[in-house]
Amino acid sequence: MTDDTPIPDLIRFGWEEWVSLPDLGLPALRAKVDTGARTSALHAFDIETFGPASAPKVRFTVHPVPGRDDLIIPCSARIVDRRTVTSSNGESEQRYVIASTLRVGDDSWRIELTLTNRDRMNSRMLLGREALKDHISIVATDRFCQPELSYDVYSSKQVRTAAPNRALRIAVLSREDNYSTRRLVEEGEKRGHTVEVIDTTRCYMAINAMAPEVHYDGARLPRYDAVIPRIGASVTAYGTAVIRQFETIGTFCVNGSDGITASRDKLHAHQLMARHKIGMPNTAFASSPKDTDSLMRLVGTAPLIVKLLESTQGKGVVLAETKKAAQSVIDAFRGLRANFLVQDFVKEAAGEDVRCLVVGGKVVAAMKRTGAEGDFRSNLHRGGSAKVVRITKDERDTAIRAAKAFKLNLAGVDLLRAEAGPKVLEVNSSPGLEGIETASKKNIAGLLYDHIETNVRPTPVRRRKPAV
Repeated sequence: MTDDTPIPDLIRFGWEEWVSLPDLGLPALRAKVDTGARTSALHAFDIETFGPASAPKVRFTVHPVPGRDDLIIPCSARIVDRRTVTSSNGESEQRYVIASTLRVGDDSWRIELTLTNRDRMNSRMLLGREALKDHISIVATDRFCQPELSYDVYSSKQVRTAAPNRALRIAVLSREDNYSTRRLVEEGEKRGHTVEVIDTTRCYMAINAMAPEVHYDGARLPRYDAVIPRIGASVTAYGTAVIRQFETIGTFCVNGSDGITASRDKLHAHQLMARHKIGMPNTAFASSPKDTDSLMRLVGTAPLIVKLLESTQGKGVVLAETKKAAQSVIDAFRGLRANFLVQDFVKEAAGEDVRCLVVGGKVVAAMKRTGAEGDFRSNLHRGGSAKVVRITKDERDTAIRAAKAFKLNLAGVDLLRAEAGPKVLEVNSSPGLEGIETASKKNIAGLLYDHIETNVRPTPVRRRKPAV
């Protein structure tokens, strides 16, 4: 029998083979076989640990195709060990060790991998002798004895569909220990994610072209898979600046800085809705006190709503039941140098509105809110009540269009049921979860995590010839 004669029942490996690591979302890799190394190694960068000390995990990213730095596959795995590895040139390095399924052709088995930066190597993976099963025969003079794969997979939808559900590292930007924050932490941890609550006002930023960073309590914040902003109205300017920094880094933010900024500025919000032809109460705005009567005529007859631009949760919103009362309120607000809007009062709404909760472009729940006795405002924070409600197709479409206009993945869209059709009262970029979860009996936090998990999957890149 010669050296070239196939050995029955053995898997032939050349010195280089195509492999996949399905547990990590890596469907095609070129691996170099190195029987001189005990442990296998995977090219990785941005290696950071996270999770509890009792079950530590590691988050890292991979450039699976040599020369394609634009292709980034984020991965995470449980840490099984940490070892000192000595390279062939005698240099030692402490590496994290993870476990993953190795697939070659129709065969697959579990192996251990150390994580290290092999960016200068054409082979993104090194197969050590511990990964080579007993029935593998090494043919040192050959390569690609097993079925060949293609890097083209990273330019197809398969790179997203094949990506596994993995443990994520998520930041909730919040200064309050309230129901919404606690639910986001609880639901995320139930799914195996690590969720960290970050006080927005304690973040500070290193702004530069090469390595923009967000710092917190004296240290650089790690790379998060996603950020869930819960920015309070009083810190909108600083909070959106922090979100812009995360956007610059490339972190997936549930709601972007532009959408939050627009939703918090009521004048900007109404102008944006007008641009997208979204129904809303007749609205007017002016600066000069000489324009008071003309301003009121633009809106309609009394009763009128006078609303501070920075009002939240119904504060700074006044119902003027007569023309004289409206003039008095407007004069008072002007005396305080406050910016305000004047709106038509939708009588047929009768102190009720509909809160539509939009997640990822879909209305996932709706509730009807009714104001407390004698109060035209329906805010739950002001003693209002809520119950689940069935909405019409027109109301659903309006809510979705409003959230889309602000580019918000999570939005509370408040509608008034007017005779002429639904009118958007407000688009909230940090909607509370307690009222809507209680009324609808739905796991809204879970639906939000479904959206996050979908959006942090790898993105296909444009196909081009890889470097060799």
